[in-house]
Order: sequence, then structure tokens, then C-alpha cells
Amino acid sequence: MTSTRTTVRVGALALGLGLAVSACGFGGDSGDDSGSGGATLDLLVPSYSDGTQALWEGIIKDFEAENSDIKVNLEVQSWDNINDVVRTKVQSDDAPDILNIDAFAGFAADDLLYPAAEVVSEDTLGDFQDSFAENASIGDEQIGLPLIASARTMFVNTDLMDKAGVTAVPATWDELLAAAKKVSALGGGVYGYGMPLGNEEAQAETSIWAFGNGGGWGDADKITVDTPENLEAVEFMKTMIDEKATQPDPGATDRTPLINVFMQGKIGFIEALPPTVGEIEKNNPELKYELAPIPTKDGEPVTLGVADHLMAFKNDDDKKDAITTFLDYFYSTDVYMNFVTTENFLPVTKSGAEAYDNADLQVFLDALPDAQFYPSTNSKWSATQGAFQSLVGQIGQGKDAAAVLKEIQAKADG
Repeated sequence: MTSTRTTVRVGALALGLGLAVSACGFGGDSGDDSGSGGATLDLLVPSYSDGTQALWEGIIKDFEAENSDIKVNLEVQSWDNINDVVRTKVQSDDAPDILNIDAFAGFAADDLLYPAAEVVSEDTLGDFQDSFAENASIGDEQIGLPLIASARTMFVNTDLMDKAGVTAVPATWDELLAAAKKVSALGGGVYGYGMPLGNEEAQAETSIWAFGNGGGWGDADKITVDTPENLEAVEFMKTMIDEKATQPDPGATDRTPLINVFMQGKIGFIEALPPTVGEIEKNNPELKYELAPIPTKDGEPVTLGVADHLMAFKNDDDKKDAITTFLDYFYSTDVYMNFVTTENFLPVTKSGAEAYDNADLQVFLDALPDAQFYPSTNSKWSATQGAFQSLVGQIGQGKDAAAVLKEIQAKADG
């Protein structure tokens, strides 16, 4: 994922907030297959929670019990370390056979990864949600294997709605503007819509609005920030700010503290993540709120999707069958859903969605088929994201929306 990691591992949607820094290394000699009659696989994964390592160890133990000719060596790293660890391993010609991380485009560009179709069965490949399979593809070829999903939805303070006389949850931009202005008019430090355009995750908030107008930021080949659809969306964001439907100076506000203000009962509407449900339950269980689809220009559903991936490196073609056996096992419904529910994730498979049973997060799951994504397979997206984080908040300080988008486009093109 390209989203910013803050207090919560967002792109990965861990509901448990403590990210363990655990590492066990690839146990034993990864090239020693003696006694197995098959292959030894090296698996490198990040720590999503304090229980991640034990969860993977249980999966591996059960897998090896069913596949005695395959051994799996596990290494668990913190998100703070894993990118450096992977970079070092790849440069040393010691890449893992299977890696769990967010981005894969750089490895694919260097021809280090197997296409997904070569390392999972047709049934497994066809089980991924279509939008996530597309996001895991470069051109027409799927490379990454979606692992877990995050989406955004709107959190609504129903008490503030009632006090402001708002009788229906807004579904369109115009309805949201009207409702948020009424909530802001309550005063006393209460604001209608929380719009975080600070450095933490301005690209996410802006994406939600652009996607809600049929816009987007391009694809693997071209970054397209300065388009009519995107401009109309950012101009409406500016209207929300100028008409005092948001908190003051959104460009100085980051997502995490703004969600905390919502949890304190001081914001009527805000776009937030699955972990927010758990945070509210922990920090303010008396808050009266509900979840609703994100308002868009015409009311058609859309959400910002984020995903982490598994990927398989072309280290040794003799291991390819073993990789397929392990990945098909992992994505079998019972095994995969145990992983998803234990780590409090959202599933990315169709069978997982059917088996999912968490009423609190159902609205996020319902939004996944309509998810749109950052163009993270484009090498220029990183610079584009940084430009959003530093520049788009200027619309709250009087700068023209068109000028801001032109400046961000120039950063992307540069």
C-alpha cells in the first residue's frame, strides 16, 4: 500500500493497535531439503499485530502436516524494518520465495516475480474480488496476490444529526454540504464534516472526492491529476471549506487527530477506516454513531480501496510447484478466513466475503466491489502522493483549486 502508516497500520487495517517488532529469521539452512523429498520455501511477512507470528506458525505447522515434502521457513519483521530487509535480501540475491508486503511494481519491473497465474490454481486466481485483482495487475497480467483489504466509509454522529435537524444521512455531495453546514451551525467547537488535508494522508481524502466524481489519478502508464473530473471534485471540497461545513484550515489537520475529535463527539461526518470501529469501542463506547456509504456527486457507491499483497520470487523454478501448493492452501477458505478474522482484516476473496460474519464491519465489506485505488504500479505515484500531502491543503487557505492541481501534476510529470 502506498497509504501513510501512522498510529494504525492503515493499508493493512489492523484493528489491534500494537504492532509487534518481531523477527525470527529464516530457520535453518533454506537450501537444505534433506529428508523432505521436496522443497524448502522462505516466507517473509510483516507483523500486523502481536499475534501475527504465532498465527503464521500455526498455518505453517498445519500445512507441513499435510505436505510433508515441503518445509516453510518463516521470518517476521516489523513494518518499520521490512522494506530495508527486503531491499538487502534482493541486493544480496537472497530474496524470499514468498513475500507479504504492500508494493510489488518495482520487483515486477526487474522481472523478479512470477505472474500470479503461474503460482496459484485457476480456482484461487478466480476467487479474488475483481477490483482487487485489477489493482494487483500490471497491464493485463496479474502479478500480486491480494492478501487483506481496507476500504473507507462515512462515520455519522447521529446525535449531532438530530440536534441539527438533519433527518437523513447524506448520499450526495449537495446533501452532505447542506447537512454539514447545519451541524457546524450548532457551534461550541462542533464541525459538520471532518476534512483531513494535512501531510498525514491528504491523498486519501482527495481521492475519495475525485473517485466520487468519476475521476482518478491515472494508471501504470500515466498520472492524470489535472482533469475536469478531478478539478470539479477539488472545487467542491473548497466549497465545503469556504461555506464553513468543515473544521477550520483542513490543510493543518491530519487524519488521526481528526478522527479523535469525531470520537469525542465534535464532528458530524468523517471518512474513516475499519480500525476506527475498534477505537470507538475502546475510547468512547457511548458515542452514538452509524456507518454509511460515502457521499458522491450522484449518489453512486464508491470507496478508496487499499490492499497488501503476497508475491512469489523467481528464485528457483524447482520450487514453483511447492509455492503453488502453499499458496493454494493458504487461500483455501477456512485457512484464509482464520487469518483474516484473527487479524481483524477484511477478506479480498469472493468466498471469504460470503463466509465473513462481522456485522460491525459489513458496510466496509459491501463497499469492496466498488473500490478504486491509487495508481501504485506507476513509478511516479510516490512523488504525486507527496505533492498531494504538501499542496492540496492550500485550497483551505484561499488558493485556487485549478492552480493546486496544476502544481501537483507538474510534480508528477517532473
